[in-house]
Amino acid sequence: MGANVFQAGLDKARIGIQESGELQGVEYFYSTVAAIAEKCLKADLVIGAVLNKGARAPHVVSEAMIRTMRKGSVVVDVSIDQGGCIETSRATTHDEPIFVRRGVTHYCVTNMPGAYPRTSTIALCAETLEYIKLIADKELTGICTLESISKAINIYQSRIVK
Repeated sequence: MGANVFQAGLDKARIGIQESGELQGVEYFYSTVAAIAEKCLKADLVIGAVLNKGARAPHVVSEAMIRTMRKGSVVVDVSIDQGGCIETSRATTHDEPIFVRRGVTHYCVTNMPGAYPRTSTIALCAETLEYIKLIADKELTGICTLESISKAINIYQSRIVK
């Protein structure tokens, strides 16, 4: 659609790489405070999606960065269920999904997939199908020996295993 799209991350080997396939035209950059601040200056849309497993999401977009964004630009905080990764975010609902702060429209709806249950279910099934096949093929005792899967098992034979 002609947009300049950038993805921040912590994998230095991918810096400057233009993604292909589904992420065609997406340029990767190393996530630093200065780099994110620079991208916010020119952005019409910033989507924050940070996952810190089992903990609150860190703020990667500060209120100072929001102040530098153009009036009418938009931020979407996908991490809002973990407290939000944009400092100016606050949880909203599907009934009242947006608010404006510092001239920037914020969309911070908790449980975003809940708005599209069929689509989110299809996506979840696509990601979990290989594990379901493993359980069917090797049975639960067989997959417990696979290190990558055994770490994900919380309860086994009515006992907490972690």
